[in-house]
Order: sequence, then structure tokens, then C-alpha cells
Amino acid sequence: MSDWYYEVSTGRVTRGKVPGVFDRMGPYPSEEAARDALALVRERNEAADEAEREQA
Repeated sequence: MSDWYYEVSTGRVTRGKVPGVFDRMGPYPSEEAARDALALVRERNEAADEAEREQA
């Protein structure tokens, strides 16, 4: 099992599924990727916002 998850409420990174489907993000392929989960979401949101502004 190589799936990593980021727990939003605690900021903890875990390997394998843990209880709390609404509190975790993932799976990610590595511990580092899971640790960077919020930064990745932020980047994707900024890109989507920019694309939306360009279409308006």
C-alpha cells in the first residue's frame, strides 16, 4: 500500500486510509505529495480562477 493522505483538521500525513473520509485528501503517490496537498489545491484554484476571468 503506497497511498498517502493528508488530514485537513490535524495537518497530519498518514499512509493508508484512516477513518474520516470528509477530513482527508488523497490518495497521493508519496508522503511529500501528501504534505504539499494544500499548496497543490491553492495552485489549482488560482489557475481555475484565472481561466474563469479570461473567459469572462
